[in-house]
Amino acid sequence: MTVTASLVALVLSTALWAAMLLLLAQDASRTTLNELTRQAGRTSFVIEIGRLRNPLSGAPGDLVQVTDRQGRVLAATSAMQGRPAVRFPAPPRDATRREGTVCGVDAPGNGCYLIVEFQEGIGQSALFVKALAPKPGLLPRPLPAALLALGIPLITGLVGYGTWLSASRTLRPVDEIRRKLDEIAATDLERRVPAPGRRDEVGRLAESVNATLDRLEQAVARQRAFVSDVSHELRSPLTALRMELELALAEPDETDVPETLRTILNNTERLSAVVDDLLALARLEADRTFQRERVDLTALTDEEVLRRPRRTRVTILSEGPVTVHGGRSELARLLTNLLDNADRHATSEVTVILRREPPATAVVEVIDDGTGIAPEDRERVFERFTRLAEARHRDAGGTGLGLAISRDIARAHRGSLILTDRVDGRSGARFVLRLPSC
Repeated sequence: MTVTASLVALVLSTALWAAMLLLLAQDASRTTLNELTRQAGRTSFVIEIGRLRNPLSGAPGDLVQVTDRQGRVLAATSAMQGRPAVRFPAPPRDATRREGTVCGVDAPGNGCYLIVEFQEGIGQSALFVKALAPKPGLLPRPLPAALLALGIPLITGLVGYGTWLSASRTLRPVDEIRRKLDEIAATDLERRVPAPGRRDEVGRLAESVNATLDRLEQAVARQRAFVSDVSHELRSPLTALRMELELALAEPDETDVPETLRTILNNTERLSAVVDDLLALARLEADRTFQRERVDLTALTDEEVLRRPRRTRVTILSEGPVTVHGGRSELARLLTNLLDNADRHATSEVTVILRREPPATAVVEVIDDGTGIAPEDRERVFERFTRLAEARHRDAGGTGLGLAISRDIARAHRGSLILTDRVDGRSGARFVLRLPSC
């Protein structure tokens, strides 16, 4: 910023200096023309009163010449004696005065001269008074030009220094934010960067950084809790497997092999279910750009209900095809998780209702006739590895991840999944899935 501002100031101050030089040159030319006008005017007055004499009176350096219409020199100042007539056009018909510049062979010497010409009389007897002076150069006034030139580095330096101070003061909080970020590690995410008191870009940057750190701290906390829960969930079936194997090895003659193998198989299936759910969660978090297609939720629900036998009776009520645009395998897993959860908690019956709501919403309700869930616990059931204490004996086959996966899948499809009361007032749980329909 300092270099850019200094370069801009240098260019602008140089352009200003050049403009001032041009103004000084124009002012010097105007001053010279005014002086020549006075010289020519004095000579014209002498002609008018009939006292024209050669040489003309004037200062030693004056260049004044009087010629007739034929170009003959009638009188001249001492500095113009012996010089040929200066060739310069006569004033226009409606004027008695002309000014301009003569150079080369038309001038009394080398270089260019400013000239003011007066006409006295008319016709063939007209006389022409010509007053000349050297044309001012590029630096007609060297001292003012030099003083103005000193302003170029002065202005450039002041602008550069001012920009550096301003930028440093503005970016000092940014540097403090950077240093604090460098000091923050994964073990002390509770620390925050300093937020300046002013509401500008830097202040909003500090707020955004702190908000990001808040989300990061929450994500790390969730990850640590998740790892802890995973360790606990995996330890239980592994411990049961180890215990069954140790008992079988300790007393092989008294071991009921079929029963032991059934227990090992059940724990293995539970372990496999946890791993499958963990992989599903990892895939959802890593990539939500799965392949999407037109899916009929009514047909998909029929397939998932008929895919395997269930403990309770499942009834499907539908108004016809209910289609959405999404991942077929992801939606199948969502429906399966809801059906399995309802089947585990229902007393005897699970009802699935599919319908469309205007303007373009597909609704799936999964209702069981179990004991239901208290309102204060209805959001907790969507947390990972959450199984309510009063329902643990019913939910022994669950992993605690099914509903969390279901809500993630619904959100990945720009939909929602909630748990609410049954509309008929009876006991039980009612899960309501809403997705954009097509």
